[in-house]
Amino acid sequence: MAEESLRVCQLEEIPCPREFVSQIESRNIPAVFKGCVKNWKAFSLWDPSSGGLDYLLERVGSSMVEAMLSRSAPVFYGDIRGHERVQLPFSTFIGYCNEHIQKPRRDCEVSSESERHELEGSDTKQGSMLFGDAPQQIYLAQVPIMSIENEERVQLGTLREDIQRPAFLETKELASINLWMNNAHSRSSTHYDPHQNVLCVVSGCKQVVLWPPSASPFLYPMPLYGEASNHSAVNLEKPDLSIHPRAEQSMEYSQKVILHAGDALFIPEGWFHQVDSEDLTIAVNFWWRSNLMSGMSEHMDAYYLRLLLRRLTDKQMVRLFHILLCIGNTGQNRVLGKSIAGASTSERRTIEQHNNGQADYCYNGSDKNCAPEDSKANVIKEKLMLHELEPPTLKALQELVSLVHDRVNVADQSEPVDSTSTKGSAFREKREHVNCLKANFSCLENDPVACVLSNLHPLTLQNVFLAMAHNFPRTLEALMLHLLSPVGAEVLTRKFDEMDQLTAEEDRNKFYEVFYGAFDDQCAAMDAILSGKECFARQAHGFSIELGFLQIKELHGEQHPVFYCGAWHSRTCWINIWVFALTGQNHLFDEWLSDLGFCKDNVSQ
Repeated sequence: MAEESLRVCQLEEIPCPREFVSQIESRNIPAVFKGCVKNWKAFSLWDPSSGGLDYLLERVGSSMVEAMLSRSAPVFYGDIRGHERVQLPFSTFIGYCNEHIQKPRRDCEVSSESERHELEGSDTKQGSMLFGDAPQQIYLAQVPIMSIENEERVQLGTLREDIQRPAFLETKELASINLWMNNAHSRSSTHYDPHQNVLCVVSGCKQVVLWPPSASPFLYPMPLYGEASNHSAVNLEKPDLSIHPRAEQSMEYSQKVILHAGDALFIPEGWFHQVDSEDLTIAVNFWWRSNLMSGMSEHMDAYYLRLLLRRLTDKQMVRLFHILLCIGNTGQNRVLGKSIAGASTSERRTIEQHNNGQADYCYNGSDKNCAPEDSKANVIKEKLMLHELEPPTLKALQELVSLVHDRVNVADQSEPVDSTSTKGSAFREKREHVNCLKANFSCLENDPVACVLSNLHPLTLQNVFLAMAHNFPRTLEALMLHLLSPVGAEVLTRKFDEMDQLTAEEDRNKFYEVFYGAFDDQCAAMDAILSGKECFARQAHGFSIELGFLQIKELHGEQHPVFYCGAWHSRTCWINIWVFALTGQNHLFDEWLSDLGFCKDNVSQ
């Protein structure tokens, strides 16, 4: 099922231009406008059931139009290898339409000799010489009624008198208006358009299946350098999962709408769509450039790319963060249950003496949404005594202190770390590097510090840190400088953000003053937290790249050059693989690698 925020809007009332821009177009969400074009002259004049074909024959029958001749009817693929564009008189196509209408009668032997003779007129004979016995393969697609860029290509300009721009498009600078007409059932291949689009059904019925741009990896877009780069490479009716394995999930992201005569559909740029048209369906569409595309300048391309990469990185980080929390919570109690014995005897006794008989209090993930009583009136105290702590806070404090001492007791203490020295800085950099290499995204349950932090309400965590800063400052320092993993740093900074939302500015400033004041070197503490967060971001980036490798492996197997050339050591390689993976452009990697000079026959390069 598609996300609720991406659901197609169904509108009974036609919006004004301002409402369309602010409520529909700006959200890039498809919308159906019921009965939008029933007031057009074309709605009645073009209707095949009431003489519409004769009307069209009289108005534009002599016009030459470009038709699509499909080799894979009833599906019409965008790739020129799947169809041929041919010129023919519009009257010839009208003849095919009339023949299709009369065919059921002939099959039932109710048509007369004179009717058959009429259908074998000069125009139809001309079409037969062109297309043999397959007129059902003809489709009028994107025949211009109006075009700003190619006025000389406008073939049916006379028909503009019968249609009118939808009221909500009055302020738009249209790029083109096009006619779409089929004599028999047809289907367009799955594709997206580089323009904003309003599709209006004048006669007949269309079924449109829609996918958001975020579904690109499941639809396998054709290579960007190809003639049909905006089309999917997948036959969605019978996908070959050995070639396109992710296509199996594509329909989970799809939405289906039915357009009857008089209805219109707004299809935002970049949205994939597959259109099924019933027999003798006539439609008109309006294309215009979006404000985004109109405002993009070439000298800004590098900035746009960096901006997009940052957004994709943040999105991947959020996704991985939630996966980690789900995995970590499953093993949390098992891990944390072993940590209490690790605290020093004096600190454990100090905490237990103030536990007020609550030693058997069961702390678990369900407490993370439980704020301290009267949390909105929470007042920051510079000195928070242990006897003032609530049981959940005291329990969490005991766990964190125990975890620190459990690590310290087994660590090599022959080289104490001076956070202010160059040696200490080098030690931290080395530790960070090792953590990055050893961190495993699937093992948050083996990171008990991150588990404790993630399951505390922000204000409870605030009180834990205040108590540690006053009662166990060196333990807090060791926790931040030596036990905080990249995942833990990500959890911690998110908790800090939540704290900031729940406390007044004065209390926020006081908390951070007390928290960082517990460190001999406040800059070292900030550096440890921010470095860990950045390390998590790098891991998220690396995870995305790994997905790219897996996608390439799906298509090419381990014989692909990327698996045995040294190209992956370059930063450019990482970025390219990542972009190709997230956008579904796996074929681009082949071209890019070839440009670098790597090929299966020349791996030494």
